[in-house]
Amino acid sequence: MNVLVIGGGGREHALCWKLARSPLCDSLYCAPGNAGTATVAKNLELDVGDGAAVVEACRERDVSLVVIGPEAPLVAGLADTLSTAGIAAFGPSAAAAQLEGSKSFAKEFMQRHGIPTAGAHVFDDGAALQAHVETCPIPTVVKADGLAGGKGVLICTTRDEARAAGEAMAVEGRFGDAGSRVVVEEFMEGEEATIFALVDGESVVVLQASQDHKRRFDGDAGPNTGGMGAYTPVPAVDDEVFARAVNEVLLPTARGMAADGMPYRGLLYAGLMLTAEGPHVVEYNVRFGDPECQPILLAMESDLLPLLLATAQGRLDEAEPPVFFDGATLCVVLVSGGYPGPYDKGLPIAGADAEVDENVVVFHAGTRRADDGTLLTSGGRVLGVTARGATVVQARDRAYAAARTIHWDGVDFRTDIAARAIR
Repeated sequence: MNVLVIGGGGREHALCWKLARSPLCDSLYCAPGNAGTATVAKNLELDVGDGAAVVEACRERDVSLVVIGPEAPLVAGLADTLSTAGIAAFGPSAAAAQLEGSKSFAKEFMQRHGIPTAGAHVFDDGAALQAHVETCPIPTVVKADGLAGGKGVLICTTRDEARAAGEAMAVEGRFGDAGSRVVVEEFMEGEEATIFALVDGESVVVLQASQDHKRRFDGDAGPNTGGMGAYTPVPAVDDEVFARAVNEVLLPTARGMAADGMPYRGLLYAGLMLTAEGPHVVEYNVRFGDPECQPILLAMESDLLPLLLATAQGRLDEAEPPVFFDGATLCVVLVSGGYPGPYDKGLPIAGADAEVDENVVVFHAGTRRADDGTLLTSGGRVLGVTARGATVVQARDRAYAAARTIHWDGVDFRTDIAARAIR
C-alpha cells in the first residue's frame, strides 16, 4: 500500500522511519517533511492546510492511508475531509480533536465523565482572570485554551508569576487567539508521565508509558518548550499505576467520547500527573507526542502500519498487539541557541549524517538541505538523538555520546534526560 505522512517534525521522521520498515508499505510520502524524512520517504511540497489539495495528492499517488502527525490539521478537520473522500485517515475528527484543541472542552469533558484531573476555572474576560490570579492558591497553572505549540502553559510558583501570567494572556495577548480563553488550574504534585493508546471508538490498544522533559533547562528550570527529551519505559509507572491509568483514564475517555457522539479514532495521548491519589490527567493530545514518539517507535519491535490501518478502518480489535524491546530507549533533543525564544536559522550542521550503530537513530525535526547538500538548521528543535539499551543508563550513555558528536553554532541540549528514572 502507499502511505502519506502529514507533518515535518521529529515525530514525522520517526513515523516515516518506522513505516518504511513495514513489508506492507510500497511507497511512502511525507508532506512537507524535512531532511530526515527525505531519506526514507518522498517529500511533497503540499499545503497540508488545504484539504482538497491533500485529497488530490492522495488520488494522484494511489495513497491508501494518511497518517496525520501534528495537531493543527486534525483540529482543522483534515481527517474528516479525507474520510469524506473515501481515504483512510489515522487521526480523530475535528469534533474529537477538541480534546487537545480546547483545554476548557477537555476539562468539561473530564468533569462530565468522572475522569480524574485538577480543579479549574475558565475565563473569557481578562479583568476576571486578573482578579482571580490575585486570590487563587499558589502555586497555580495558567493555560491558553487553544493550540500554542506546547508553550501555552505557565506554571506559577509565586503571586508575581501568576500576575505576570494573567497579564501575558489578558493584556499582552502573547498566545494570540489560543489565549483568548484561559484555564487556571490547581497545581498538582507528583511525577509526570505519558501513556499513548490507539483508539477506534471503544477499542483501545495501550502502548508503553514515556516521560517527556518540557522545561528548557536542566533540573526542570526555565520556560516550557515543545519537549527537550523523553524516555520509555517509566519506572514510576508500575503495573498498578498503569492499570489505573487504563481503567480510570483511557477507557473512560474512549467510552465518554463515543457516548457524547464524537467517537475517537486515532492516537490518544494522556499526559498524567502521578499524584498521591493516583494518576490525574494534565492534558490530552490527539496525536503522537514529540519527542515521546521517537523513543516509543524505536522501542517497538513489531510492525506499526497494520495497527495504524486497523485504527483508521475501525477494526482495531482484530489487530495483533504491539511488541516492545525488552530494555529502555531515550531521546535527547538538540536545539538552536535561544530556543524557545528567537534563534538563528540556516546554520550548517556537522556530524548528524554519521552512522553510529543499530542502537542509535538521529531523527530530524527542524532541518533542511541546501542546494549543495549541506544540512542546515530550520527550527528551534533541530534533532532528536534516540538510542536504546538494556538499561536506561546504557540508553542514556549511547544517546549522549552520539549527541556530543553533532555540532552547529549555538547547539544546546539538556544533560539530565531520565535523571529521575536513574535515581
